[in-house]
Amino acid sequence: MTTSSLTRRRFLQTASLAPALAAFPHVMRSQQGRSPNSRLHVACIGVGGRGRAAVEGTKGENHVAFVDVDDLRAARTYSEFPNVPRFRDYRVMLDKLGSTVDAVTISTPDHMHFPIAMAALQRGKHVFVEKPLGHTVWEARELQKAAAEKKVATQMGNQGHAAEGMRLLKEWYQAGVLGEIREIHSWTDRPIWPQGVKGLDHSKLLPVAPATLDWNLWLGVAADREFDPAYQPFNWRGFWDFGTGALGDMGCHMMDGAFWAFDLAAPSAIEAISSNATAISAPTTSVVTYEFAARAGRPAVKWCWYDGNLEPVLPPEFEEGRKLPENSTLIVGTKASVIAHSNYFTVRIVPESKMQELGPTLPPKSLPRIPGGDHFAEWLNACKGGTPAGSRFDYSGPLTEMVLLGNVALRARRRIEWDSAALKITNLPAANAYLTKPYRPGHGV
Repeated sequence: MTTSSLTRRRFLQTASLAPALAAFPHVMRSQQGRSPNSRLHVACIGVGGRGRAAVEGTKGENHVAFVDVDDLRAARTYSEFPNVPRFRDYRVMLDKLGSTVDAVTISTPDHMHFPIAMAALQRGKHVFVEKPLGHTVWEARELQKAAAEKKVATQMGNQGHAAEGMRLLKEWYQAGVLGEIREIHSWTDRPIWPQGVKGLDHSKLLPVAPATLDWNLWLGVAADREFDPAYQPFNWRGFWDFGTGALGDMGCHMMDGAFWAFDLAAPSAIEAISSNATAISAPTTSVVTYEFAARAGRPAVKWCWYDGNLEPVLPPEFEEGRKLPENSTLIVGTKASVIAHSNYFTVRIVPESKMQELGPTLPPKSLPRIPGGDHFAEWLNACKGGTPAGSRFDYSGPLTEMVLLGNVALRARRRIEWDSAALKITNLPAANAYLTKPYRPGHGV
């Protein structure tokens, strides 16, 4: 048994001991008899940068704790909410506040999504996690299992899942407007941070962590190293130890709508080409091709992902002079094709003349809508016993797994064939190492 498997097992064993047992009365209280108008006790973990969205999205509830390892990044939130207790270590907060917390939001670098979410789940808390759900495929699978066991309300932060365009796309497809779907293309201008990094040059720099940052806690489960400003405050996204690159950043948005609307299962195979990929950093550009096997009378689907400002060939139905929009998805149907916004806020049949032609005959709206497309409100309502959120972990887990398998193919530099049920790459055993990672002892895993 490997060291990483031992550390994973140790985490799952210890995380489910006394704190989880003590939380059972809280779970019963939060799930039963709560008025939809009552206020949840919410702890926000990560309250600067992207964490501001979680703070704003839950401000109608009762904030009982803010957690952030960087006082400078969190300063705005702290100044606006001076009476909310502050912590640097999420574990200290969970241990101290115990059953007073109903729900947590997690807006941290990708490498810390799993340990924080798992600690909260094992204590019976409702959980909101920014995308991607986990840093690795294994983590996404484990969070699905834990959420199902604890029966709490969950949501991943791919806000487009609450949007109108998602539902229109599914309604058009179900009504036969698009015909069969065999081909999808998604493209992004990401990365907008350094990738393809070969190494960090300290020959002219003696890095010193600022007093406002707890570097040890920021590293968390990642391997120990000296502070380096190259990772801060946003550029961590391009490094494998902390982020998931352009694909992990945007894939859970841009691949969400079609994955849901067409009810896709796990891909059967993935292959990738890239430029300037390194052992420590994601590539500067890549093209990742996902293959979805035919099933239940539906044809096989090929989905191509492009990043680094690469774009697919212009579809023949595009009007003369029309350009592809940035950060979009093209869905090619046998009857009609669709261009979708990066978060599926809008979808349009192309060419525009066909959109106008089909407009009067498009099917009526039949799927439930989320008022205002409010992703946080949808989750908060689920926390209070309402309808489960659309991007709950039993959906967003498989979506995240699919997206992150592209990174596995990029790192393996080989075509990989995937057995989802076994959580295993069948044709290239060495590539299974990229499904998970080692964890630094003493930091929750």
